[in-house]
Amino acid sequence: MSNSTDAGTGRFGPLPDRPGKIIAIHLSYASRADQRGRRPAAPSYFFKPSSSVAASGDTIERPAGTELLAFEGEIALVIGAPARRVPLADAWNHVDAVTAADDFGLYDLRANDKGSNVRSKGGDGYTPIGPVLIDARAVDPAALRLRTWVNGVLAQEDTTAGLLFPLAQLVADLSQHFTLETGDVILTGTPAGSSVVVPGDVVEVEVDAPATGLTSGRLVTAVTQGAIPFDQTLGSLPAVDDTQRAEAWGSRAAAGLPDADETAEFAPPAPAGGDSAAVPAARAPLSPELREKLLRVPVAGLSGQLRKRGLNNVTIDGVRPIHPGTKIVGTAKTLRFVPGREDLFVSHGGGYNAQKRVFDAVDEGEIIVIEARGETGSGTLGDILALRAKARGAAGIVTDGGIRDFDAVAAIGIPVFSSGAHPAVLGRKHVPWDYDVTIACGGTTVQPGDILVGDTDGVIVLPPEIAAEIADAALAQEDEDAWVADQVAAGHPVDGLFPMNPEWRGRYDAWRQTRS
Repeated sequence: MSNSTDAGTGRFGPLPDRPGKIIAIHLSYASRADQRGRRPAAPSYFFKPSSSVAASGDTIERPAGTELLAFEGEIALVIGAPARRVPLADAWNHVDAVTAADDFGLYDLRANDKGSNVRSKGGDGYTPIGPVLIDARAVDPAALRLRTWVNGVLAQEDTTAGLLFPLAQLVADLSQHFTLETGDVILTGTPAGSSVVVPGDVVEVEVDAPATGLTSGRLVTAVTQGAIPFDQTLGSLPAVDDTQRAEAWGSRAAAGLPDADETAEFAPPAPAGGDSAAVPAARAPLSPELREKLLRVPVAGLSGQLRKRGLNNVTIDGVRPIHPGTKIVGTAKTLRFVPGREDLFVSHGGGYNAQKRVFDAVDEGEIIVIEARGETGSGTLGDILALRAKARGAAGIVTDGGIRDFDAVAAIGIPVFSSGAHPAVLGRKHVPWDYDVTIACGGTTVQPGDILVGDTDGVIVLPPEIAAEIADAALAQEDEDAWVADQVAAGHPVDGLFPMNPEWRGRYDAWRQTRS
């Protein structure tokens, strides 16, 4: 490859062919990480489809019914020689070229992607690349500059000296896990300054090496308005809130939002996060059919099926029902307490705080799930709030903290799983901070809308997307286990029967045929 080449302006811009893989990093520039409020200790990645590649001069469509299409100017690396477990010192030798890219994202779809960004960043035209490839051997990877303009106004400017992870490190790191093949593209992250664009805007991105004068030229993308809305029957729909708006625009001020302390007397600051830290939008209600199935299957059976699918960290540990034999099924309504601090309790603990708001907002069939960090040295609710939850039709309450007024709460009759009783009030150990956010309860991550099932064995969290599959599989396993139990009760040894060998499996299948 020559020092600067334009390999064409076809379907894949200057790339010699359709890339086999496009790998993008979540956070890589210090300026962006500081804007997000966290600096990752190691890079994390997501894939983009090659069908998202576009050339300079192409347009990008903002879908009908959406508002938060954001640009992210980036440096793209084009792999020239296959790389598998390459050392850091040799990694740059596997890069053929660098050029400009724009990692467009639709924040309206970001919440439900949980870091994968499949829909929010995978749309057609969401990865413009080019227009000119710069020979990687002709530049210092630590001395590249990235700039982005919107309608001719400079919006982003940073250099690779500001990266948290050097470009060569990304190549070496990824090659530990899979082969980087010739033509693969690595998008190396965006600095601060990313923001929202609207139909009619024109975004330009350029990568250059100021010391040599080599440049990618300006990658030009015009934003147009789409006319076809998303089909509401097929999947999760666009959903935005002020947190998404602030992150898409870059700040609350840029989004035209008031400061957080102006929106509500006791509203906490929005939780900071990286590109994968979003809370999912509201999920579909739990259907009566699925609820009935989950009421029939024990938590242990659900745990076994989740484990078969690689999900092990799904149990809320350390909680027990205050009514023996209780079974609960419902969707999570989350509440987060932070460790007690006197000044924060003054600002967030009194009045109509997050704890009171969530008990007023819980809907029928929801389970209030409380993050108390396993701290049992005070109560996280008492009889008045339990009574309010019951009146609202809540399916139950799960807290990894303590309960005040234990006997009175038990008498109210609402199912409660807790870590035990404690007489102290909330402010001794906790500050009610926020609700409807991702939390950790009993050592397990719980997101709003997750499905919870609890019985005497404990409480388990089901991702809604696979809950029906898990329920059906667990019920089938229960039938099988019941048949095995009958055989053991009849005097058969467990060897070969539990688990079943081919002979016993044949007998069981034959028995099932007689039942169908």
